[in-house]
This record gives sequence, C-alpha cells and structure tokens, in this order.
Amino acid sequence: MSDKCYRLGCDIGGTFTDFVLLNDQTGEIQINKCLTTPSDPSDAVEEGIREMEQKTPGFIGKLDEVIHGTTLVINAIIERKGAKTGLITTKGFRDVLELGREIRYAPYNIFSEFPRPLIPRRFRLEVDERIRSNGQVLKPLDPEEAREVVRQLIEMGIESVAVCLINSFENPAHELIIKDVIKKQAPDLSVSISYEVLPQIREYERTSTTVANAYVKPLTGKYLSKLSERLEAIGSTGKLFIMLSSGGITSVETAAEFPVRIIESGPTAAVISGQYYGKLFDIPEMFSFDMGGTTAKSCLIQGGVAGVVPTFEVGRVQRFMKGSGLAIQVPVVDLMEIGAGGGSIAKVSKMGTLQVGPESSGADPGPICYGRGGAEPGVTDADLLLGYLDENYFLGGQMKLDKEAARRGIEEKIAKPLDVPFVQAVWGIHDLINETMAAAAKTHIAEKGGNPKIATLVAFGGAGPVHAYGLAKKLGSPQLIVPPNAGVGSALGFFTAPRAFDLVRSHKVALNAADFDEIEKIFKEMEAEGAKTLQKSGTEENIKFERSVDVRFVGQGSETNIPIPESNFIEVKTEDVRRRFDEIYKKLYGRTYPDSPVEFINFKVRASLPERLLRLPKATKKVGSFKDAIKGKRQAYSGIDRDFIPYTVYDRYKLYPGAKFEGPAIIEERESTVIIGEDAPIAVDDFGFLWIDL
Repeated sequence: MSDKCYRLGCDIGGTFTDFVLLNDQTGEIQINKCLTTPSDPSDAVEEGIREMEQKTPGFIGKLDEVIHGTTLVINAIIERKGAKTGLITTKGFRDVLELGREIRYAPYNIFSEFPRPLIPRRFRLEVDERIRSNGQVLKPLDPEEAREVVRQLIEMGIESVAVCLINSFENPAHELIIKDVIKKQAPDLSVSISYEVLPQIREYERTSTTVANAYVKPLTGKYLSKLSERLEAIGSTGKLFIMLSSGGITSVETAAEFPVRIIESGPTAAVISGQYYGKLFDIPEMFSFDMGGTTAKSCLIQGGVAGVVPTFEVGRVQRFMKGSGLAIQVPVVDLMEIGAGGGSIAKVSKMGTLQVGPESSGADPGPICYGRGGAEPGVTDADLLLGYLDENYFLGGQMKLDKEAARRGIEEKIAKPLDVPFVQAVWGIHDLINETMAAAAKTHIAEKGGNPKIATLVAFGGAGPVHAYGLAKKLGSPQLIVPPNAGVGSALGFFTAPRAFDLVRSHKVALNAADFDEIEKIFKEMEAEGAKTLQKSGTEENIKFERSVDVRFVGQGSETNIPIPESNFIEVKTEDVRRRFDEIYKKLYGRTYPDSPVEFINFKVRASLPERLLRLPKATKKVGSFKDAIKGKRQAYSGIDRDFIPYTVYDRYKLYPGAKFEGPAIIEERESTVIIGEDAPIAVDDFGFLWIDL
C-alpha cells in the first residue's frame, strides 16, 4: 500500500481560505480555516497547511494530491490587475472588443455603461491578412508585417499578447506564424492564440475570451509556480491540481496555459459537493447554497447533475444585468453568484433606505467585529448582535469578536440615520441579505425550470448555515440539509471532481451535405488533444470521451447541443441526428420545425478520467446522553416572534446519529454555526448530516 494516502483540498475565498484533508485509507476527514491573505494568497495556503501539520504530524510528506480552487483570475479581471496586454488581429477588426454584439442590455437607459475592454485601443494592432469562412486563404500573411507589429508591441512594453484572426478556427496557419514570430523576437513574452484558447465561431466571444486569457496568463503562471515551489519547500511531493470552471480538475501546467478556464474555479467546488450529496441521498431536486465572507454562490442540481453552460460574463458594470459584462466562452458550471456574504457592508442609500452589499469588507479589514480596522458595519456584525454567533467561539475560539464595536457601528451608521430602533436595524441587515439572496435564487431556479417549493436546500460556507434557515423559509423549501464541517464543506467537492478537459471545434456545414468521415477526423483530433492534456495529470489510462454537436436551423442565431453516444461518427445516420435534434429542441421550446433544414456548427469533446471515490466517514456513535451535547441557552432573535427568545445551544461534535430535537436551536461547530427557528424539527443521520423539515 502506498505511503501517499492523503489528499488535500484548498479553496481560497475572498475572506477565508478553507482546507479539507482526506485520508484515503481510513476515510478520515480533517478541516481547517484561516483568513485569506489578499497580497499573496499562497501565504494563507502555507499557513493553513502548517497549522494542520501540528494536528496531523507528517501528513505533508504523504500527500498524493493537492487540489486547489482560487478566485485569483476573476479578481484580476474585475480589479483590472492583469498584465499589460496587446492584441494582434485582422485588418478592420481592431474594435471588435468595443463593438461587441451591438446589443443594449438596458435599452431604455440612455446612460447605461459598457465594460471597458481589457486592452486599450492603442495596444490593438492589425495585420493585413484574410482567411475565408471555409478556411481558404484569401490574402496571405506577410511575415515581415507580422515582425513589425510584434516589434511595435515590444516597444510599447507589452507583457502578454493575444492573437485573434478572422476565421482562424477553420485555418490557424496565420496565427501559428505570428506565434512563431513572437517566440523568436521575444521568447519571454506570454502568448495566447485564439485557435488554442477557443477555436470556435463568433468573433466577439472568441476575441474577448482570448484577450482575457492573455490578460491573466502571466499573473496566473507566476502564482501557480510560486505555490508549487512553496508546497515543495514545506515537504510536499504530491501533484498539484486546479479546479476548472466546468467542474473538473486539471494539471497546474494546463491551468497556467489556459487560466481563462479557471475563472470560476473557487465557486465551482461547492456545486460539485452538492452534486455528490444529491447522488448520495438520491434527491431529485437540490439547491446548493454556499455563503462565504464575500459572496453567495447557488446552483440548482437536478437528478444529481449540475448544469454546465458554454458561456458566461465577468466584471459586469451592472450587477445582475446580462450583457453588461465581458463575454467569456468556456464551459462553466451554471451557478448564480451575488455579492452577499458575511462581510457584505450595510449602509444607508442615497434614498434613505437600508442597503446591504454588494460591496464587502473582505478579509482585510473585515467587518467591525473582527477588530482589524474595519469601520463599516456588515452582515457578520448583525449576526453577532442577533445572538446567532458566540463572540468567544468564532473559528472555534481562534478569533474573538468585538461585540461592543459592532454595536456602536450599527447604532451610529444604520439605526440613527434611519431613525429606527436598534434591534430593527440589526434584524433588517440580516433579513435584507436573506431577501436579496432569495430573490436571486427564485430567478435562477425559474430559469432552469425548477420549483423552489420542492427543492431541498443544502448549505455550505462559513455564513451559509447561519442564513440557510431564513433563506429556505423565504423560498418555501420543504427541507434543509447541513453537512458536517459545513463551513469548509465546499472544499469536499475537490475530491469528487474528475480530471477532465473540454474541447470544441467550429466547422459550419449543412447536415445533408456533411461528410461524416471528415467529422470523425475532427473528433479524433480533439480526442488526441484531450488525451495529451490529461497526460499532464499523470496518466492516459481509462480515458473516457463524451462527444456532442451543436446544431441549429439554417439562419438561426443560437445552437442546441446534441449528445453523440456513438464512438465512431461514421456509424451515425443523418436521420438519427435530425431526430435527436427535433426531440431536444421540442423539449426546450415546446415545438420544432421538421421541414426546416439544419446545420452543424460546433463539435465538442469532454475527455475525463474516472472519478476517485469519496467514502464519507460515519459519524461517531452515541457516547453518553443527549444532554451532553447541550452547551446551554442563549438569547437570540426570532424572526417569527420578532423578539429575543432563549435558543438552546448545541455542540455539533457531540450530536450522535439518530438524535432528534426541536428548534429554536443554535448548533455550533468550529467553522460555522447553524441557526434553526422554533418551528422546525431536526434529525441527525448516520453521516452526521442535519436534516431539518420546514
């Protein structure tokens, strides 16, 4: 049996960094949580691992894998802290980034703003070349002109270059020439070409995605190299993997080459955890809810599967407004993320009303009660004053919260300006953030064809279990589940995620005119590329390939994805593709048009390795009596009675399987606190999960 029996999941959030250590031989799980270090996230990683080493001596040398999720990439784009980037594009297409789709996301707002391109116009240069839509060269690229354009970018002090030429997804020859020129003239310059990043039709999305990749590539490469070095320095020889936005994990080399694929790396882990629990407990409809210090992430999971969408937006200038952000065309788990966390700032708006979020105080300085210099009252301050949090048991007693400072902050900045009683101001902060999350959740669930009144809610994150009961009541959910170690539970998703990589290739051709031998060749090329990518993860054995095609009616502006179960496309019949398309299209839109011709647009492959099994440990069996789990009583606010009432406080680590009790209850563990109202029964299952009927 191998000595390398440990896997470590590490999730860096905006406020806290979470750790989960899994012993594959025993199934034992250990956890840790520490404040994120925004100036250098790897500091928190090393600090957290060293703290765990004190509890489990020698585990670092026995690490088989370190699986990492990070918000580094998305933060760099939102805060505009990426590299000084240049763009080389076809003559006449310099302004694609600003033209976009020429769609106004707010048609009746004449003052609506659009996101500023990541590359200023002066750094966007052109080359006089042209390739037809079928891949034929209309105007050859002049290598001398390419060298001159590269020289100009070097003189401008460019650190990274994006290359995106018209129709290069059909013929990448010119992009490859420019890449070769850059490597010869400036070997240290970072390069991203669209054929490698996104060989897919639609010029704006392809350019925007390639530019985003180039913009964060130097930063991501440096960070991942530094993290790898720090892990080696403390004695780890385990492989480092990174969580992809699509829900798989990949090698650090692939993540460094395509950082645009890990933009939603951090938020994805909680969804994968929820997906695992949905399958484990055979729950047909589950709503995963992960609330941390900065944001709340949610996803509807149906049939144990979370949806994956081919495109999303980052850096929206108007939160919740589709079309107001930068388009990114890579596979991403279909989750909803809003600025609602424990650090969300409460303030009085210009209209004289209470506003909570989306701004957050983050880890530094944090809410007022952290005592780290924060001056703006936030959600955690309100939760503390409502009696939901124990000022002496935050993070298991590692942090003492300043209750009086929080009281002064809310009194001076919220209660007095609004001229309302202090308790009303405090409850208003807690209730408003729940209302904000519920409104966004209802929209998300409705868009996916779900029903909140039949969806079981599962809560993760440091703040998730504190707010889950209130959120579930507003949604009308019938049941709430809180896993053990919920405060870092999202990091468990790292252990159930497969090593995977998604590939796409555009080739527009009418179904009736398609050469299926040629299509099979395209699929084989992508599968070979996928196998090569997975080799970086350490193996190419047992690779599974899932094929699909994007099909649309001729002239239509959007596609419908059709799974292709056959391993050889030559065996597929034209009428089979058409039948599958009509079935899926009718299911989505209510009708289809059998007499209208259809065409292929994109060919897709997902390459993956088998998931490594996660064996959840059973909870400790009954030792002593139920009374041993009761820590005492605490006055806390009841949203039903609109007053402070005595809540029974429980030590979660002493609640045994089979225990049943009633609210009002405060159930404390080191990384989070579960709040349950007086109208809900609670049961503990064999794995230590809390099941609350609402």
